[in-house]
Amino acid sequence: MTIRYFGQTARLSEAVCANGLVFLSGMVPENPEADTRAQTRDVLRQIDYWLNECGSDKNHILEATIFLRDLADYAAMNEAWDEWVNPERAPARACVEAGLADSAWAVEIKVSAVQRA
Repeated sequence: MTIRYFGQTARLSEAVCANGLVFLSGMVPENPEADTRAQTRDVLRQIDYWLNECGSDKNHILEATIFLRDLADYAAMNEAWDEWVNPERAPARACVEAGLADSAWAVEIKVSAVQRA
């Protein structure tokens, strides 16, 4: 079995592919000064990038786990999510309130997908 690592550092890889499966690390905003909606859009842009690097896309996401700093931001996150997700290919999803590693981050999203055939 071949395992491929993308965006690898000594601590983590942004993405890992094995046996047609794609696993992304939790993606966090690169614009922490922005509001939750904009942070979510930024995270989704990063997800698009890494999925593409791995031969996949948002239509092949199997599951998503969304971590919110505050569940009061649920509606704002969902606005960005609903603009982005294909409603005919919506993945299994969980959303939880969590203490994120940087208090400026409003959202972190982790997804797993399959590669395009």
